[in-house]
Amino acid sequence: MVGGSLLAPAFNNKAFAILKNRVAPGDQLNIGAIGIKGMGWSDLTAAAKIPGVNVVALCDVDKNVLDKRMVDLSKLNVDAAKVKTYGDYRQLLDRKDIDAVIIGTPDHWHALIMMHACEAGKDVYVEKPVGNSIEECRAMVKAQQRYNKVVQAGQWQRSQQHFKDAVDFVQSGQLGNIRTVKVWCYQGWMKPGPVVADTAPPPGVDYNMWLGPAQKRPFNESRFHFNFRWFWDYAGGLMTDWGVHLLDYGLLGMKSPIPKSISALGGRFAYPDLYEETPDTLTTLYEFDGFNMVWDSAMGIDNGSYNRDHGIAYIGNNGTLILNRGGWEVIEEKQSKNKVSKPLVKSMDNGLDKHMQNFVSVIKSRKMEDLNCSIQAGAHVATVAQMGNIAFRSGNKLQWNDADHAFTDKNVNKQYMMKEYHNGYKLPKV
Repeated sequence: MVGGSLLAPAFNNKAFAILKNRVAPGDQLNIGAIGIKGMGWSDLTAAAKIPGVNVVALCDVDKNVLDKRMVDLSKLNVDAAKVKTYGDYRQLLDRKDIDAVIIGTPDHWHALIMMHACEAGKDVYVEKPVGNSIEECRAMVKAQQRYNKVVQAGQWQRSQQHFKDAVDFVQSGQLGNIRTVKVWCYQGWMKPGPVVADTAPPPGVDYNMWLGPAQKRPFNESRFHFNFRWFWDYAGGLMTDWGVHLLDYGLLGMKSPIPKSISALGGRFAYPDLYEETPDTLTTLYEFDGFNMVWDSAMGIDNGSYNRDHGIAYIGNNGTLILNRGGWEVIEEKQSKNKVSKPLVKSMDNGLDKHMQNFVSVIKSRKMEDLNCSIQAGAHVATVAQMGNIAFRSGNKLQWNDADHAFTDKNVNKQYMMKEYHNGYKLPKV
């Protein structure tokens, strides 16, 4: 695979099919997807639109999902006869003709599959959060550096123009001294599953492979598929599900590294009778030099700050910039002599499509610096999100020693820095 042509911004499926037939053989890219029920399928849909990208393999531990997606391929103008299916991702990675993979599995699989994919010579698009622990994040960065593969984290907001424009305004200094950054996520539609009895796995589900490195437990429908988010074995609740998207821009706007201290309070206040371990209500305070950042999340409520269900607010002496997926605006401070108010600038582009285009472009150019969200960037914000969860779970105000890359509390480091791997799985040493 050599060189790279300009990527088309927006075409219908018919136009893409015509363009694909015109892409030179040496400019073709064969791609496979691992974990295709949710965001993995959305990611693959975005990839399939790009001229020269060929979908050649699908992998999922649930054959019911695989069968459905093979039918859905026709909507992407993909010939299902040319696509092979797998229940074990390692068989997909063994194929020499696959250039890149998309990882859309539950979080507890991200690190292991990404590292194995790089080792197998594949470029990788890995869903967020990139790691399910701080140590996993570090290992993923080391693997990318060792194998020199293109690894894009699925934080597609980094490819949306209005997010970039808002950060430019924040960093212009027009807001004045910014002392507080508020980041919030109120998701009324998100709801854990009911408390149900353990059962045998559904027919077609390789449950042992789904568990992978997670602790062996009986199958329970309310821990499976979408609901994996609400259990510590597999994920980190809203903090890592939405937090990595939103905290990312709080950090970007303030050019911030790792916080000095972290404290958190919350609990299962919205749905105490439903099946979840992660908090459905959480407030976390991050201390940086010169400002604080507040994370505020709640399931079952849509009425968030500034009447928005999610967003980032940079609160400065002259005004407050409010940013979310819908757009951004500036509310002027009443006593300010500087005129900084700005009406709502709406989002005008498709962040996921642009993010995937950026990934494919860098695969062809090999210019890693052009990635909109490298594994290093994804690992940074995933680490900050994990810090918030660790502060909540430990019940302590935590201090971070950046020189040691660890908390000052050794017991917390021992208990929470790395998820224990089970069932014979281990992270590769890099």
